[in-house]
Amino acid sequence: MSTHTHAVAYVEDPQRRVQLGRRAQLLAAASVGYNIVEAGIAITAGVLAGSIALIGFGLDSIVEVSSGLIVLWQFRHPLPESRERRALRLMAISFFGLAAYVTAESVRALVAGHEPDASLVGIALASVSLVVMPVLSWAQRQTGRSLGSNAVVADSTQTLLCTYLSAVLLAGLVLNATLGWAWADPIAGLVIAAVAVREGVEAWRGEGCACGGAPAASLPTSDDADCADACCNEH
Repeated sequence: MSTHTHAVAYVEDPQRRVQLGRRAQLLAAASVGYNIVEAGIAITAGVLAGSIALIGFGLDSIVEVSSGLIVLWQFRHPLPESRERRALRLMAISFFGLAAYVTAESVRALVAGHEPDASLVGIALASVSLVVMPVLSWAQRQTGRSLGSNAVVADSTQTLLCTYLSAVLLAGLVLNATLGWAWADPIAGLVIAAVAVREGVEAWRGEGCACGGAPAASLPTSDDADCADACCNEH
């Protein structure tokens, strides 16, 4: 899941940082708006099809909404850096909540052998998210690195996790509809849960990795070398 990219330079110019802060808020608002719509469609389609994966995907979208709201809350403050630690802790809690839910639902689906009906709406929704979420995550990550904000970078990772879940959902729905492989989705869901736990631990420790040359004082990480190893080369 890792690709090598050039780090975005940390921006020190105050005026540019204000602009980047506004961009971070706009991206968070876009994420919130999209995920509200996504949650409504996914949960409704999931209930109609009896699909645990679709319902779980919709609830994950609600977690995404909370992540975006955390970033909006942070940057409503005149000195958003002062809210960085609390924002990261709140982000970590949302990661852990997502991991716990996906794990519980995946295990339950495997044990019960539940087989949902085919859902064309779910397949279409997952396909759209596979296009929208990577673009949104990339924009959030670039902005977060330029700001030296681990919270914004963590929000971009949460958005990227939604991309992975979209792929899992799409594969599960398609394989179930065509081959009857109902177990494919919960197995992949367990992998996603493991990734969410890792990201939650990093956010809790302040290792969201904004990188990009930010001064050490602006980052709650230990040093730029650790940061680069942890995530500057990811995604």
